[in-house]
Amino acid sequence: MTASLTAYRATTAPLLDEHDYTIEQIDGRLPRELTGTLYRIGPGKFQVGKSLLHNVFDGDGMISQFVLDGSSVRFRNRYVRTRHFEHGQTSDRVRYRGVGDQIPGGPLANIGRLPANVANTNIVHYAGGLLALWEMGNPHRIDPDSLETLGPTDFGGRLGFLGAFSAHPKWDPVTGDMYNFGLDLLPTPRLRTYRIDRAGRCHRLATVPLWDLPWNHDFALTGSSMVFVLDPVLPNIPKIALATDSFIDSLEFKPAKATRFLLVPKHGGRPRIVEHEALLHVHLTNAYDDGDDVVIELVRLDTEWERFRAMTGMVNLDTPDAPQFPDSRLMQYRITKSGAIIERELSNRAGEFPQYDWRRSTRAHRYTYLAGAGGPAGLFNAITKIDHHTGATTMCELGDSSVGEPLFVPRAPDSAEDDGWLLALNHDLTENRSQLLVLDARDPEQGPLATAWLNHHIPWGFHGTFTHRLAQPDAPVHP
Repeated sequence: MTASLTAYRATTAPLLDEHDYTIEQIDGRLPRELTGTLYRIGPGKFQVGKSLLHNVFDGDGMISQFVLDGSSVRFRNRYVRTRHFEHGQTSDRVRYRGVGDQIPGGPLANIGRLPANVANTNIVHYAGGLLALWEMGNPHRIDPDSLETLGPTDFGGRLGFLGAFSAHPKWDPVTGDMYNFGLDLLPTPRLRTYRIDRAGRCHRLATVPLWDLPWNHDFALTGSSMVFVLDPVLPNIPKIALATDSFIDSLEFKPAKATRFLLVPKHGGRPRIVEHEALLHVHLTNAYDDGDDVVIELVRLDTEWERFRAMTGMVNLDTPDAPQFPDSRLMQYRITKSGAIIERELSNRAGEFPQYDWRRSTRAHRYTYLAGAGGPAGLFNAITKIDHHTGATTMCELGDSSVGEPLFVPRAPDSAEDDGWLLALNHDLTENRSQLLVLDARDPEQGPLATAWLNHHIPWGFHGTFTHRLAQPDAPVHP
């Protein structure tokens, strides 16, 4: 077995137990001012009972909670109690279809079945609690203290036919409102947009019919618009209808078609579509209005769609090679009033899971932070910081590791954009243990200020959020 395949298997190995303990080993010193709770989420196991699953999107969602009080860190993890998870606690039978995993039995066993909601992609704040998100179905409400699952919500029936609610909502820093979208294939293909006010009420915004509805994971928010970058990754309708292939294998990249930049006004009005040569991406960072122009930042993937798609389905497989994450570039796209698109490369360093200071949402930001690629099995093994004013790139190299999305936490509410910390969850592959890393965002090259070592690993995950509220894991469950 190659070293890269060994590393990949270590990062996707399951964590079957749920823990709750105070971390004993902390190298360095925790900043006393850094108090609050970090939540992370991702697939914790790729199996139903003892039956193995193979796609990274189909693992059961597991939430990790880190409570930082300035001198210690308390860790807790809990699985989201979805129907898929509960079934797997008592049965080895694959009963529910996945995004990449089919129910055994061929098309007849899968036809007419939608993928099961595994609530594994993002965890966000909502109305005093948390939502565990998975973009093809309803959010699951989570108690922020105990991490107990309170059940799914469709915001009082306000979501669309499929109840889809993207895993990447965005917040307007002026109003505090949350914006999001959902993709519906039925009854007709369309993109639905929503605003959730600070009281938790969901308001429907524009619905945009798209007969060639693409798969889309993320969007960005400006002061005036919701901004979508719709790459030509399109469903093969016969394959989906007949269930001859999994959902992800039914998506096809059509490079002859355009990527469409879709601008949906936040306060009503006709959506605007501007076309560009075909792109391939997963995540955006920020967007903003600049006079009559709209500026968007995203990570562009330099690979073929088939390679990227195949990479998602290699968990628990005996293959000679490990998946390699594709090369990528941080890019900026400026849409002018006339409809021209000006493309600018911000960095050619490969990476993903881009982040920035969320206080700069809907406005120009100077710094972008990413999980940098290049480690074993093409894993991310560095924290990368890019200064858009100077063009400088600085990195914290982590060796044989698999590091996740770096979240920025400001030192104080009125601190400068780069004055704060980066929090990242890292899997040290040599020790086969995970660490919570705390870095000074102003100088990540100096390495972690503090490293809190868990007693075990946490499987490779996706996204997270931070709040200055200290969770109380022993508090009664919120209704």
